[in-house]
Amino acid sequence: MATNTPDADAGIPRIEEIIREVKQSAAIIPEKFVDGIVSQQKLDGSLVTEVDQTIQDSLKQALYSRWPRFGFIGEEMSHSEQVEICENSVDGFWVLDPLDGTTNFAAGFLFYGISLALVIDGFPVLAVVYDPVREECFSAVQGKGSRLNGLPLHCPDTGELADCIANIDYKRLVGELASQLVWCPPYRSQRNLGSSVLEWCWLAAGRIQLYLHGGQKLWDFSAGYLILLEAGGAATSLSGLPLDCGKLRKRSVVAAVNQQLLRQWVDWIDSNSKISRSAPY
Repeated sequence: MATNTPDADAGIPRIEEIIREVKQSAAIIPEKFVDGIVSQQKLDGSLVTEVDQTIQDSLKQALYSRWPRFGFIGEEMSHSEQVEICENSVDGFWVLDPLDGTTNFAAGFLFYGISLALVIDGFPVLAVVYDPVREECFSAVQGKGSRLNGLPLHCPDTGELADCIANIDYKRLVGELASQLVWCPPYRSQRNLGSSVLEWCWLAAGRIQLYLHGGQKLWDFSAGYLILLEAGGAATSLSGLPLDCGKLRKRSVVAAVNQQLLRQWVDWIDSNSKISRSAPY
């Protein structure tokens, strides 16, 4: 983990300011529920709605107006724009998922969230994830812990695999590992809730204890990764590498509420798949 910590005198925003901006951007969501939800399919097969774009435009404008030194990467930007910002923002950049869980949102399945992180030198230093349905705001500042609606958030520090609830995204996992998870899972029960940014936070809150995802994009994990780490959780990739928040490439995720459980989880995965620990994901 990087050692630099946010400093208001160095031009880093206060977390309370970022929480306020994120919550304000979410105000459009109830209005659009009344009007009806119209979605479109993107080239990668995922859905996008007017709400995604409106929240992204609103936050981009607000962040640039107050902190112009930082670049801005939003999920709904073009790939070329994202690459330009990622490679050329010397002072750091914001990473936004304006509405993660758009498929849930469009279907009326009430599990989706807004995720915003400030990445400096390849690591998130501020993070906010807001769940507008439950009015839960998860936040973290590097080196200063995680919070849920302003109260300290701490992962449980004990546990065994057999007692855990795991959140597993099967569709991005290689065949052998997926089969083993179906036929002989090492945990008590399994879920897949459809919003990566909230799944990270529910892990940090101890509502689930294990996490496995075969390929998340930068906006899927930047904020949740910091929130989990600052709450005492642990995460790596299937290749055993840290989650680099300074690049756009997808990353697999293996995570748990504490380091002890993560070791058990990684050992089980290694024993039940042919994944090389040096694999580039």
